[in-house]
Amino acid sequence: MPLIRNTFTVVPASARGMATLKDIETRLKSVKNIKKITSSMKMVSAAKFSRSERGLKPARAYGAGANALYEKNEVNCEGDNEVIVALSSDKGLCGGIHSSISKGIKAHTPVGSKAQMVIVGDKAKAQLQNLYAANFVSSYNGCGKNPAKFEDASNIANEVIGLDYDKITLFYNKFINVVSYKTTALPVPSLGAIEATDSILVYDEVDSEVLKCYQEFTLANLIHASLKEQEASEQSARMNAMENATRNAGEMIDALALQYNRTRQAVITRELIEIISGANALD
Repeated sequence: MPLIRNTFTVVPASARGMATLKDIETRLKSVKNIKKITSSMKMVSAAKFSRSERGLKPARAYGAGANALYEKNEVNCEGDNEVIVALSSDKGLCGGIHSSISKGIKAHTPVGSKAQMVIVGDKAKAQLQNLYAANFVSSYNGCGKNPAKFEDASNIANEVIGLDYDKITLFYNKFINVVSYKTTALPVPSLGAIEATDSILVYDEVDSEVLKCYQEFTLANLIHASLKEQEASEQSARMNAMENATRNAGEMIDALALQYNRTRQAVITRELIEIISGANALD
């Protein structure tokens, strides 16, 4: 029976050092590529933010006007039968802007509630479906690829109006400035609540059909303004997130470059010592 001999391969110290250098070099190239991507995404988000900010100003005026009428006339926005509209998008890499909406809805709506939910964007849908999948009435995707239009808000408003409800609550992120936003829950009254408000019915020519048309139009205006607020907040948050990622990648590149240079110097020094030691042994 032939004997089986165990063979061992001795790896020189210089080879071990080169392997370490190769690993560091590979990681360094990877981080540099990541930095290029995050820097490009920051520039794209900055351009999209400028466009979103320009579109926010006129939309905010219409939304503020519609909401001011309800507030000044003290229209009741209470009721047990509620429709929750969550406004997010399909895109990530923008910090916790989508999770803040989900957290606001979770704090507002207990698990097992009968509230109906209309979800705009896959991010909010993914975060809420484990707890509120039974409450979902409809959902919209493809959000965030293009700027929000009034047509999009009208489609969402038509979906909501077709439901049976006492009040509507819009959850979105209100844009404050480039570095901050505020998660907002905006209550919107139903047609019944508007008709029950005496101050709205001061003028005799205001009939139920006119109020119905007005309520539908103001709901679309509020949704459109909320979409624009969410869009500007998302782009600014993504711009800041990519700026932070680019800065962190730069710091990591500096640390890896320092580690690479030190390791390379150690390998060279060790090889020189081995050469000198070998030369001295031959003498």
